[in-house]
Order: sequence, then C-alpha cells, then structure tokens
Amino acid sequence: MNEASETCCHVVVRGLVQGVFFRRFVQEEARGRELRGAVWNRPDGAVEVIAEGAKPAVEQLIERVRQGPPASRVDEVTTRWKDPSGAYRDFSVAHP
Repeated sequence: MNEASETCCHVVVRGLVQGVFFRRFVQEEARGRELRGAVWNRPDGAVEVIAEGAKPAVEQLIERVRQGPPASRVDEVTTRWKDPSGAYRDFSVAHP
C-alpha cells in the first residue's frame, strides 16, 4: 500500500458504549479492514478509537462505529483526521 494513500482518524463515541462489547466490535471491524490502531474506554463513559490505514477502510470503520454492536446505543461520533503516526503494528483493545 502506498503510504501517501494512508490516513488516521481519531474517533470519540458517546452513548451506551461501555459494557456492551463495543471495543471488541471495533477491533474485529478494524482488523477485517487491515487497519492499525487501538480502541479504549474513557473514564467519562465514551469510547476512543485511533484508526490508521487506507482512507476508504477508515471511512468504512467509522460507518460501522456509528451503528455499533447490537446491545449498544451510539448517540454521538466525533472525528478528527490527521496524518498517520506509524506507531501501530496492528489493531488492539487498550486497557487503561
């Protein structure tokens, strides 16, 4: 993959997103799209995601995050695009 075609998106998801397998859902969706990054729970009840890879794949992940797994309720998704850091080798669930 051409590095110039890669991007990074920082995503914050609010709603009923903790205790409903949301992080695992994001990890599976991201890995299925060959993305790198991490997902973790925030103390304020939100879930935070860093996703790096091909822009179309990152955009697809964001669409899936907007839906969430069956037990979740997504109220708000905020995104911030930036240059990829290259710090991630795969996509993992981070534990605070």
